[in-house]
Amino acid sequence: MERDDSIIVLGEDVITHGGPYAVTRGLDEKFPGRIRQTPISEAGIVGTALGAALCGMRPVAEVMYVDFATCAMDEVVNQMAKVRYMFGGQTDVPVVLRLPSGSARLLAAQHSQCLEAWFLHVPGLQVVVPSTAYDAKGLMKTALRGKDPVLFMEYKRLYTNECEVPDEDYAIPFGQADVKREGGDVTIVATGPMVPKALEAADLLSPEGIEVEVVDTRTLVPFDKATVFASVEKTNRVIVTDEEVKRGGTSAEIASLIAEECFDALDAPVKRVAAAEVPMPFSPELEKLVVPKTEHLVAAARELVG
Repeated sequence: MERDDSIIVLGEDVITHGGPYAVTRGLDEKFPGRIRQTPISEAGIVGTALGAALCGMRPVAEVMYVDFATCAMDEVVNQMAKVRYMFGGQTDVPVVLRLPSGSARLLAAQHSQCLEAWFLHVPGLQVVVPSTAYDAKGLMKTALRGKDPVLFMEYKRLYTNECEVPDEDYAIPFGQADVKREGGDVTIVATGPMVPKALEAADLLSPEGIEVEVVDTRTLVPFDKATVFASVEKTNRVIVTDEEVKRGGTSAEIASLIAEECFDALDAPVKRVAAAEVPMPFSPELEKLVVPKTEHLVAAARELVG
C-alpha cells in the first residue's frame, strides 16, 4: 500500500477488529481513508470491489469466511470472472478477494468449508492457496500487482504458523509450485494446510526407508504441471491431498491430469487423501474424523510402496 496508493481495503469489521482474524488490524491508522468498513453484504462487498477496479483502483476485499462467498456468486462468477473477456480485453480487473477457509475453532458446517474446486472451474479467476507465511507474502505481492481477479484462500489454522519472512520486497510468481522436501520414493502433491501434514508424514516415513517428495501447489489457477510431473517421473508414485471434500475436489482435478498426461511414469494408481463427504460437524471429536490427517498420508504412502 505504500508502493501503490490505488490499493484499498474493504470488508466487514476490517477497522474495528481487523477482520475476523485481525489481519488488517492497524491499517486504518497507517492508511487513513483507504480502509473501508462495510455492511454485512457479501454481494455489496464484491460488487463494490469490482466497480472500484473498473474505475482504476486495486481493491482488496475480505469476505469473512469463504462459505459466505456463496452470497456473492453472481458478482464473482458472472461478473468479476468475465468482465475482461466481455469487454474484449479493454479493461483490467485487479480485484483480490481474501477468503478465510477451512476448519478452525469448531466453527461447524457453515464456517468451515474449502471451496477451491468451485472457483478453479470458472475461467477468468486465479486461485491461490499459500501454506506458509513466506509464500503468503510473496503470493499476495503478485496478486496486488496483477491485472486479473485473484481468490486468495487463507486457511484459518495456518494463521498461527510461523516461519522466516524477509523484510525486503519479494514476489512469488503464480503458476510456480514449490518442492518443499525432496525424496525418491513417493510424491505428495499437497495444497494449503495439507503441506505441513505432508512434511510431518515425510519425517515419520523416512526412518522406514521411504523418502517422500513434497510438492506444494501454491496456486491452483494457474497450475504448475511441469513441477508436479517432474516429481512423479522421479518417484513413480503419487498421493494428491487437500482439505476439501474428496468428491469433485481439487485433488480429483490434479489426479486426473497426472493420469491423463503422465500415465507412463506411474508404477501404481494415484492415491487421494481428502476430507470425508459430510458437512463439517461442530463436535470436536467428530471434526477429527472428517479432516484428513498426517496418519492418512502415512498409510497411503506405505500402501503405494508396498
